[in-house]
Order: sequence, then structure tokens, then C-alpha cells
Amino acid sequence: MTSSQLIRVAVAGASGYAGGETLRLLAAHPFVEIGAVTGHSSAGAMLGEHQPHLRSLAHRVIEPTTAQALKGHDVVVLALPHGASGEIAAQLPDDVLVLDLGADHRLESSTDWEAFYGSAHAGTWPYGLPELIRADGSRQRDRLVGATRVAVPGCNVTAVTLGLQPGVAAGVIEAADVVAVLANGYSGAGKALKPHLLASEGLGSAQPYAVGGSHRHVPEIAQNLRAAGAPQVGLSFTPTLVPMARGILATATARLAPGVDPAAVRAVWEAAYADEPFVHVLPEGQWPSTAMTLGANTALVQVAVDAAAGRVVTVTAIDNLVKGTAGAAVQSMNLALGLRETAGLVTEGVAP
Repeated sequence: MTSSQLIRVAVAGASGYAGGETLRLLAAHPFVEIGAVTGHSSAGAMLGEHQPHLRSLAHRVIEPTTAQALKGHDVVVLALPHGASGEIAAQLPDDVLVLDLGADHRLESSTDWEAFYGSAHAGTWPYGLPELIRADGSRQRDRLVGATRVAVPGCNVTAVTLGLQPGVAAGVIEAADVVAVLANGYSGAGKALKPHLLASEGLGSAQPYAVGGSHRHVPEIAQNLRAAGAPQVGLSFTPTLVPMARGILATATARLAPGVDPAAVRAVWEAAYADEPFVHVLPEGQWPSTAMTLGANTALVQVAVDAAAGRVVTVTAIDNLVKGTAGAAVQSMNLALGLRETAGLVTEGVAP
């Protein structure tokens, strides 16, 4: 497919945060025409009732999420809860590009899936993190060209993976001893009305969740670090909801490998991301903040060595709805269809 053709894209789950963010990006994409927008409980309503900020699409009627409504498009984006994507995708033609924003097709291990999700594994699709470093020195983007099924990564996974993988691939850190603590915006929890997600509960408070290795992103992070060359992964992962709508600030540390010169560590990260359009290592001494990435498809990374602790410390900021979800989907779509990888995506954030 060439950039002279308009690509017709349908979005299922259009009333949710991930679906809405995908529509925001696609509405500004130079090579995209937005087709059907679908939902479940929101079917029959105007999109503007659920996504009032999407003014160019506010008049669109949300259709029921059925395979019939999604057929006839070049691309289908599934912004659905886990467990819902497999059945719909199986009913779509093989030549349609399907981008799954849910978790259904990310994991390679059915054992991991069943242990963390408690249902039958729907199968594994090509993984939609273009910057993922493979142990053979290639990047995951090479495996996305021409793909017709793509599993978009988890947002926390993206932040932790991008922070640590240069050190894993270069052998300067020990992935058997990784600790990651994250500050997460509330949009990552979705739109479901739950007491602990109400403003009266969240404002002025920080809440840890999925503590003790129970978070469903744990096996996915381990999978990525093994792909980058880690022979063994030991991960302690603790996310925390903080009072902001968007963003992830991931502090991930790992033990410095024996014999590695601490002064040489920074250059490893700089070399790994020197040619990446969306992943940037900040100048030494400047630390990432979630505000820097608001609305942008960027991941901002900083690295330092805690010599006293013998650990490498990485801090990575992303917008969980853009680089963490919808932006990764559009980036993967561009690669799969042979478009410019950066089409429809920006690196400039919104501030203050």
C-alpha cells in the first residue's frame, strides 16, 4: 500500500480512553479515512456524547461491535477488554490489518497467559513495539512490515522495557535482579466506575495496586527482556496510581554487571536510541517528567549509576494513552502498511 491511497480504519471500543485516543491520532493522520466506530453499551449514541473533544467525529453514531460492522475496512483497531478480541479477530479476513490494543495476543507463553489472566490463550501475534531490541541486534520493527495482525504492548510494559533494554542487550546490567516502581495516571485504569477510581478517592492520594508480582504486565516485561538477550529475568514490579489523568513515570533499576565500567554505561543507552524517532535519551542531568510527554508519542529516558548500591537506575516517562497505547498502534500500522513510520504522530508535547 502506498501513501497516495487513503486507508479506511475502523475502531472498536470507540467510547473508551484507548479507542478515543486512537481516533484522535487517526483524525490527524494524512493517509487515513475513519470508517466505522463501534461500541458495546454505548452503541446507538453519538460519539460526541462519549468523546466530546473529538469535534470532527462528534456527529458519528456508535455502531454495535460486530464482525459485520468491522468488515470492509483496511485496518481494524480493537480497543476492547482482554478476552474480547480473539473472537472478533477470528471473524475478520486474513488480509485485513487488525491491531489489538488489549492483552489477548501479546504473550508467547500460554502458561503465562493462563496463570495471569485465567482463561484460554487466544494465540500470539507479532508484537507492536517497534523499538524492541532483539538479541540478534535487529529491532522489532523489521517483523512488523507486512503484518496483518499486531498485538500492541501494555503501557507499563513499554515504559519499563524502553528503560532497561539497552543495558540488557549490551550485557551491562543483570536482568535477574530488576526492580520497577511506577507512577501511573488514572486513565490507565479505564472508564469503569469503581469506588477507588472516583475523584474523591484519588485526588490528594497515591494508591499502589497489583503488589507482589500479581500485575498482568509482569510476564510481558519479562518476555521483552528475554527477547533482548536476558538469560534470566527476576522482576519486582509495583505500580502506583497518582492523581493525574495521563502518564507513566517508570523508575527501573538493575544490578550493574560485574566488570562493567560505570562511566561507560550512559553511552550504551545513547547508542541504542540514537536513531529512534520517538525514544530520546535526555541530556545528562535532565530527568524525565510525565508533563514532557503529554499528548506525544515520545518516550523520554534518563540513566544513571548508583555506585554505592551497584545498580543502574533508569527513569522513563511516556503518555500511557499515546506511546503506551494508541501511538504504538498507529506506529505499528504505518510499518505494517509500508508508510512512513512517523506519519500521523508527533513528538511535541502539550505544556504546561
